[in-house]
Amino acid sequence: MIADLARRSARIATRVEVPAQSLLLLAIRVCWGWRFFQTGLGKLRGIEQTTAYFAQLGIPLPGLNATMAGTTECLGGLFLLLGLSSRLASVPLIFTMCVAYLTAEFPALRGIFSDPDAFFASAPFLFLFAALLVLVFGPGRFSIDHWIGSRIASRVAMQSPSASPI
Repeated sequence: MIADLARRSARIATRVEVPAQSLLLLAIRVCWGWRFFQTGLGKLRGIEQTTAYFAQLGIPLPGLNATMAGTTECLGGLFLLLGLSSRLASVPLIFTMCVAYLTAEFPALRGIFSDPDAFFASAPFLFLFAALLVLVFGPGRFSIDHWIGSRIASRVAMQSPSASPI
């Protein structure tokens, strides 16, 4: 009786978990993909100011790095938003946020254990966290990645020898 109840509960939880996970990933991708896009676009539109800020931080080749950071955030944000090559797009976004911590937010990074509130409150944290979630869990069902994967899987299944009625 208890084992049956546990099995039924597990089946119900699985039916709820997968759509809920995909909806959460969709919300993360849309919200933070759009934020990445806007932030990157802001860097590119104000490239002179961004370059000056990067130079002030001591980042080498500030013009090139400002353009790369803005382009990475802009395009990576669009890819996250659409759910297209999401895991691949999250890698350079994670790298960009790590560089942000190492340069603009170094005091918060240095104090991660002594003052964790400063680390979690710094600007790159939620961007980094969102990109890490997409890297680890993927884009979810409500994405172009999932749609492409489903199409490929159905074509492979149709072409496999086990699908033939012999």
